[in-house]
Amino acid sequence: MVSGIAPTDTAAVVSILPTMRIRTEFTQGHMRVLVDDRDVTGELRTPDISAAASIVSAIPAVREWLLPIQREVGAAGAVVAEGRDIGTKIFPDADVKFFLEADVDVRAARRHRELIAAGHGTHLEQIRRDLSGRDARDQARALAPLVPAPDAVRIDTSKLDPDQVVDEMMAVIAAKL
Repeated sequence: MVSGIAPTDTAAVVSILPTMRIRTEFTQGHMRVLVDDRDVTGELRTPDISAAASIVSAIPAVREWLLPIQREVGAAGAVVAEGRDIGTKIFPDADVKFFLEADVDVRAARRHRELIAAGHGTHLEQIRRDLSGRDARDQARALAPLVPAPDAVRIDTSKLDPDQVVDEMMAVIAAKL
């Protein structure tokens, strides 16, 4: 729960939107996300927030409220953004789009390592279940479902390390721009 509101309480979530202020700022080469002037960057990838994001993002009023904020961040250009509908709904006219995918077991192992490194003790099988559940919810939702943009380059990262993924992406970018 954020602000004492359960992510499944649609009316309560929608009711706080008019008073909430989200902004981003770049500090020392890194983007920070501030909600009501509180830096929440480090919390964004925690298990609780990841689970809540899938639920809250299915609320049409939340998506409508966030869209201009997200587009404002991208208006300056030269933005690298990630998200489940970045290329289809948020930045449909982006110059280059990628859809990264990987086997759920590989993704779970990666997420597990990431969470352990961040000090969050979570069981691998629970992470796998959470990822599978979020994928199913996000693919099935009526509003901005998880699908690749028609013009996105799909990259299966299951057997690639981060440097190999970046190399593939840079080759595509060089060819397109």
